[in-house]
Amino acid sequence: MGSNSALEQTIDKILTQTEKTILSNLHSALTESNQVLDDSIPKLEQEYDKIISDGKKEADKIEKQLVGSSDIGARNSALLVLEKAVDDVFTKAIEQISNMERSGDYSKLIKTLLDESTKILGTTKVVIYTNSKDKDVVQSVLSQFSGAELSSETITCIGGVIVKSKAGAMKFDNTLDARIQRLKPLIRKEIATKFGVGN
Repeated sequence: MGSNSALEQTIDKILTQTEKTILSNLHSALTESNQVLDDSIPKLEQEYDKIISDGKKEADKIEKQLVGSSDIGARNSALLVLEKAVDDVFTKAIEQISNMERSGDYSKLIKTLLDESTKILGTTKVVIYTNSKDKDVVQSVLSQFSGAELSSETITCIGGVIVKSKAGAMKFDNTLDARIQRLKPLIRKEIATKFGVGN
């Protein structure tokens, strides 16, 4: 009995100590885990904030791209409409010029074109080319340009003249076709500015 009681006491003692040790270890582990968790919270919050911030930046970037694409598309459409409108206006103007009477005003225009051309070439010793419709008008003002002569060849244009120096080294295209082409970009730009399209 005596030895059994001593054995039981020893076992109880060992069990109690083991229990205390386990409880102590569990407490330490729990405390340590809580500390690790507490330490990791700021880091997790930082990571969370970074993910949200990066996501917002990416969303802003995509939004800007979409808005930019939309703006470019709208601008391109407006430019196409503008281009067509300008072309229509020029087509109508060319048609009217082609059909206009070669009257006194037209004769003044031809004189102005010849003035400009001979000044640009720096000589009145020139050969003038025009279409069959303007030949008489050009011939009628030619007396005001000494040394100038009208070519027997005709050119295809809606009106105006091509002037070449007699030496053949210089040429100035002052047909109405060429003038319209030179003016077209400026007129297009003015219209675009007026309607807020373009640059």
